[in-house]
Amino acid sequence: MADLAKLHDIAQKLRRISLLSTTEAGSGHPTTCLSAAEIVSALFFDEMRWDPADPRTHEADAFVLSKGHGAPVLWAALSLAGAIPEDPMTLRKQDSPLEGHPTPRAPWIKVTTGSLGQGICAALGIALARRMTMEASSRVYCLLGDGEIAEGSVWEAAEIASYHAVDNLCAIVDLNGLGQSGPALHGHDGAALAGKFRAFGWHAVECDGHDLAQVTAALAEARDVRGRPSAIVARTSKGHGVSFLDGKEGWHGKPLAKGPELDRALAEVGDPKVDARVEPRHRGRGARVLEAPKEPAPPPSYKLGDEVATREAYGNALVRLGAVDPRIVVLDADVKNSTFAERFKAKHPERFVECLIAEQNMVGMAMGMAAEGLVPFASSFACFLSRAYDFIRIAAYSRMKNLILCGSHAGVSIGEDGPSQMALEDLAMMRAILGSTVLYPSDAVCAERLVEEAIREGGIVYLRTSRPKTRVLYGADERFPVGGSKVLRESPKDVATVVAAGVTLYEALAAHETLAKDGIAIRVIDAYSVKPLDAKTIQRCADETGALVTVEDHAAWGGLGDAVAAEVRAAGLVRLAVSDVPRSATPRQLLERHGISATAIVSAVKRLYESR
Repeated sequence: MADLAKLHDIAQKLRRISLLSTTEAGSGHPTTCLSAAEIVSALFFDEMRWDPADPRTHEADAFVLSKGHGAPVLWAALSLAGAIPEDPMTLRKQDSPLEGHPTPRAPWIKVTTGSLGQGICAALGIALARRMTMEASSRVYCLLGDGEIAEGSVWEAAEIASYHAVDNLCAIVDLNGLGQSGPALHGHDGAALAGKFRAFGWHAVECDGHDLAQVTAALAEARDVRGRPSAIVARTSKGHGVSFLDGKEGWHGKPLAKGPELDRALAEVGDPKVDARVEPRHRGRGARVLEAPKEPAPPPSYKLGDEVATREAYGNALVRLGAVDPRIVVLDADVKNSTFAERFKAKHPERFVECLIAEQNMVGMAMGMAAEGLVPFASSFACFLSRAYDFIRIAAYSRMKNLILCGSHAGVSIGEDGPSQMALEDLAMMRAILGSTVLYPSDAVCAERLVEEAIREGGIVYLRTSRPKTRVLYGADERFPVGGSKVLRESPKDVATVVAAGVTLYEALAAHETLAKDGIAIRVIDAYSVKPLDAKTIQRCADETGALVTVEDHAAWGGLGDAVAAEVRAAGLVRLAVSDVPRSATPRQLLERHGISATAIVSAVKRLYESR
């Protein structure tokens, strides 16, 4: 039976610390902390099973603060429970892990939140990871604000959580009625919001979020639900507990001023003396710990000259590596027969997650799974990953150990499907992510080996795969270290270096043959690692040949050409790329139309040669 009087005192203490820490910081969001105080008190000091000394165990319940601007109340709870040594008064200070929005600089934080609508997606990934691969009986709680439920990603998560019957997930909405600039979508109409969750297949319960008897009863009800996720819609008041803040607009993101204003608020919330230390407690034992394989997987099995699309090789690599690495999980956005992720599903269905057409939630789920120590591969058409770009950005700030994205059907070479299906911006997008790795295989062996490299490299890795079948150029034992390249054609008489990757590498090789008939020799480099780039090799070749041509099935901005131009100096530099809006046509017609074909390379080299 919950000690409601103690939980009330803890809630008041959380309010006090939130007010003090935000005022000390000179910035922050105290009113959203005040509305959530009873919810956080009931969760951390009664309902959740966790060990304040062990933030990493899968046997304890997990918490994700989707309304990340409420971080001060989370830091207050962790401090009171004895889970963190830091003083909450160091909030937002440069050397403190207690940041303005939660980040994994604090060990209790699994994913960075604050970009609203993302925490619920990550929480779903954590819950699925524990259920499907770790056999853990722990629960995952996610606290959302009522403003962020306007984000479509929340409802992507809602439909997928129901679709997969993720009953160890509990979402709690702090329905305080106010957003940043005015009333929130539903105000205090909890029935309307609960009805939405029910429509998505969730068990939903309403409660007064400031009545601890109701809050603890709602949590107990959710705990007993089987076969579907649970949502608690808790009606609260923004700024609750301080009369001049309670339900008032204009206080979002505004700390109280030191002096009479803060003193008045502190007098209203009081300073209860309460022992809030939490003793270790768990839902159960027996969660499996998954480890990296001790033995390598067998090599790829292609023969030189085989015609295989790199997207197909990606699917083959997942099967091959998944057989020896239990950490690998695969997520796909209803295109598994195009990304070839379906091959992994056929072999390892228990580690495959169908995410349907919802790329934001897919990447958010992958983020949660990565936070649990898994190695998630998330795949879709490369162009549609742009929908999830904010999630990818936040994954980088979450310092993910492994999160691998595969974008297929890149560039105009997909042909007749037309421009809406063509990724022409994805290299630029992924190169801009801090700390990312961007890999672009040209043949099947390279594609499979780069899947291996992606796991070893860690962090955010993007694999760009192509639709057309391409000829196998490399032997099965060839290696492709991140940051490397392959010089495929080279002679002392080379008059230019052509740098390419993916389908345009084959155009460069064809151009080499055509130019050779005219007595003109060129060097050809496979720049399979776009970030980091093998600038040393490309610079050497540029110096030796005197001219450089980059060619790519990507827009002229932000891709391979920009990567080379940023790091390599060349007296003559020509960049061939897509510079205007494509249309439906055959792949060959589009390569010619946009000047990235062998014909265009030949012309560019000849112009450079003749100009000298």
